[in-house]
Amino acid sequence: MSVSPAVSVEDTNLTVTSNFNQCSISVPDDNYLFDFTKTDNVDSWQEQSDTVRSVGMSKGVFVIHRNSEYRRAIFFALLNPQPNGAGFAGIRALGSYDLSGRTKLQLLCRGQGQFNGFKVVLRHKGLNNEPNYSFEQYFQAPRDEFAVRTLPFSEFKAYYRGKRVNNNETLDISQVTSIGIQMYGGLYQTIKQKGPATLEIDWIKAE
Repeated sequence: MSVSPAVSVEDTNLTVTSNFNQCSISVPDDNYLFDFTKTDNVDSWQEQSDTVRSVGMSKGVFVIHRNSEYRRAIFFALLNPQPNGAGFAGIRALGSYDLSGRTKLQLLCRGQGQFNGFKVVLRHKGLNNEPNYSFEQYFQAPRDEFAVRTLPFSEFKAYYRGKRVNNNETLDISQVTSIGIQMYGGLYQTIKQKGPATLEIDWIKAE
């Protein structure tokens, strides 16, 4: 059996598998930020819900769900908003993510529950907490079947406590230091959300 082009056996970034009459080469996809279908876990994720304030009563939990056939992460959200819709249940991963040259964030996901409105919350330059604002983009999770949701980085806008901030600063994707997902109550949205919901996630990537 021969492999073309030639591959050095010392190259640990390539995986060669053979089945007597064939040989295939797989190259890791560096675009994945989190691939929960493989070995990525949720240990680096932490809850960030409205309980950071005294009136908050919502809850977010992020876990790995698996059996012998599949593996994925599930974000469980219980949203108990205030009467005006203020409230959120969320999770986030702190780190250092240089996404230079990438144009969009993508999630392979599925939502279940009465409401399926979520948002991705990004922060940069280590400004991971209030009073600094965040950069956010809303999306509707697909129901029934898994599908990819694409969020262009150019569409992430500055927000503070759910309200759009009018400024000229844009997200610095070369210095992203927090990646979060939230289910929102909808204080400044036309649709108000409450109750339980789930977001199943296979992977998150930047392309």
